[in-house]
Amino acid sequence: MKLHELAGQLGCALRTVKEGDGELEIAGVAGMEHAGPAQITFLANPKYAHKVKQTQAAAIIATASVPDVGIPVVVSENPYLDFARALALFYQPPKPAPGIHPTAVVASTAELGEDVSIGAGAVIGERVKIGRNTAVYPLAVVYEGAEIGEDCILHAHVTVREHCKVGNRVILQNGVVIGGDGFGFAKTKQGTHSKIVQSGPAVIEDDVEIQTLSSVDRATVGETRVRRGAKIDSLVQVGHACEVGEDNIICSQTGLAGSTVLKKNVLLAGQVGVSGHLTIHENAVVYAQSGIGGDIEAGKVVSGSPAFDAGDWRRAITAYQRLPEMLKTIRQLEKKIAELESKIAGKGE
Repeated sequence: MKLHELAGQLGCALRTVKEGDGELEIAGVAGMEHAGPAQITFLANPKYAHKVKQTQAAAIIATASVPDVGIPVVVSENPYLDFARALALFYQPPKPAPGIHPTAVVASTAELGEDVSIGAGAVIGERVKIGRNTAVYPLAVVYEGAEIGEDCILHAHVTVREHCKVGNRVILQNGVVIGGDGFGFAKTKQGTHSKIVQSGPAVIEDDVEIQTLSSVDRATVGETRVRRGAKIDSLVQVGHACEVGEDNIICSQTGLAGSTVLKKNVLLAGQVGVSGHLTIHENAVVYAQSGIGGDIEAGKVVSGSPAFDAGDWRRAITAYQRLPEMLKTIRQLEKKIAELESKIAGKGE
């Protein structure tokens, strides 16, 4: 693809260095350190602008404020987004052809839309509904009564449990479980644990992506819901009756205990633990390895365990590292005070 064609498809202006730059052939996209003379790169963070002079790329996607860097610039308001869009122009992951593999098991009562693909060894249960253009990869399992929307991708070993609902354009990466039983047990007088039936489905709305080996548990009663546009990383657990808000970002190894509510645009960094039965409000940000034991106000940025204001946390953690030195100083002061008190007492006598 010629550089001017790429800029046109991205809806961006092209800032050239010399005549004919627009005719450069672009064969792919790469990072600054690895891009070659037939590739385009990008600059999302201005603090790395000094690295542009070292790149071998043919051109760069950057904002209008970037200085002359010696190569053509595709001028973008959001370089990282346009980098992603450019990458999609050059690489499309393979998609299986429509049809049902001979080794797949599809119940006679299942309803499959046009151009659905069912891979080898996949199992589609009774009364399942799958929308048009959805791909179910090998060894994925969709339980009885579940509904899958249009243009979805269920990768190998995905499981969608009974009566759960998955919206349109949802991507479930390998090993995701939608609607596994919530962790619910009642203790008997004998001290044993009696299982509580998990009757409520998990509902995944449109444009959600869930990465590998994550689980969204079904609810004891009611439902568990992941709202439109949320993105969930690998190794995340969403407990029973939780609500994950629109456009949330939940990073790897995070756990939401039951009945957690996340409002719109919440960001949970990696290894966040949420104790459950609480609400994290709109636009809140929780730093990695934080422990959340209570509600978080809208727009707050918190860190630590228990979590509190991230600015205060940074100051506290700086002081924490100096505690041994501070303790030593305190002991020295205590010793001097004791000596001084002893001298004063001796003079009084």
